[in-house]
Amino acid sequence: MKPHYPILDGLRGTAAILVVIFHILEVNFPPETHPMNHGYLAVDFFYLLSGFVVGYAYDDRWGSMSVGQFLKIRFARLHPMVIFSITVGAIAFWFDPYHDSSFNMSLMKLIGVMLIGYTILPHPDVRGWGETHSLNGPCWSLLQEYIANIIYALIGRKLSKAALFVVLIITGAALIIMALKQNYMGLGWSCETLWAAPIRMLFPFFAGLLLFRIGKLINIPMAYPLLSLLLIVVFFMPRFQYNGLYDVACVILLFPLVVAAGAGGQVSGTWAKVCKFAGELSYPLYLIHYPFIYIYGYWISVKKPTVEQNVPIAIGLFVFFIVFALATLKLYDEPVRKWLRQKLVPARAV
Repeated sequence: MKPHYPILDGLRGTAAILVVIFHILEVNFPPETHPMNHGYLAVDFFYLLSGFVVGYAYDDRWGSMSVGQFLKIRFARLHPMVIFSITVGAIAFWFDPYHDSSFNMSLMKLIGVMLIGYTILPHPDVRGWGETHSLNGPCWSLLQEYIANIIYALIGRKLSKAALFVVLIITGAALIIMALKQNYMGLGWSCETLWAAPIRMLFPFFAGLLLFRIGKLINIPMAYPLLSLLLIVVFFMPRFQYNGLYDVACVILLFPLVVAAGAGGQVSGTWAKVCKFAGELSYPLYLIHYPFIYIYGYWISVKKPTVEQNVPIAIGLFVFFIVFALATLKLYDEPVRKWLRQKLVPARAV
């Protein structure tokens, strides 16, 4: 029986919670004073986790599983929440009382945009912000996750460790060049910087895959709380002159060590329950929160609340995200995933 890595589940949940906090703060502070200046690195951490977990879950199954079956399994895992979050995004946009009325559109056009959004491909911008996925911004990273899974199924699963190392040299060089030239890695979500999205995805995903195949893990005591604290410190570091160097060092050097320590650590009791809960919650939390961030941001822009008025709303919004994500997980995501697996995937391939 395969070993499970519950701490990695917990760290994925920690990163998702930090993304939510990052986005809540983002609409309250300009970039130069944002308290969590490096929260965008959570996406790169997710890609590295994904590469490790995909290798763990599927590397030894290709004798009985086809490429088509693999893609169906991943579709059943990823796409129900894509559909749900895009639908929530369309509803939130239509009923948002605060967004710019000069950018109105008909209901039929909005439905058309929503249907395109269901494909996870970039869809028409409904706000004029230049986003590739304007009904739910974080979906840009899910498009790259799909691309990573397709590359893995077609090529990555066949690569030796030596070949993967060459891939990492090439993709790592591209990542370093981008990070140093831009002095910032929070790119890829807009039409203007769409070119950066695959550069951000390729190195961490295949670094995670190689890390799994090498199998050199790190065992430290209290791994989950210590590694979660480390992620908090990393994301809250201020932006400074050599910001791009810091970003790329986190992705290339630090995050692989965090994943190796998470996979090699042990957890039990209350911490094990926390990891399980955080891991289950992470994906719906990541995908459902942003449509409401749009409303929250427009509310701040229009109403200009005082700190005393804003803080309770921000805290309440965070609690709402947790509750809504949990309800979505139990009432929608898990049942739909189970149904899709039964319909799409033979039992032997699941």
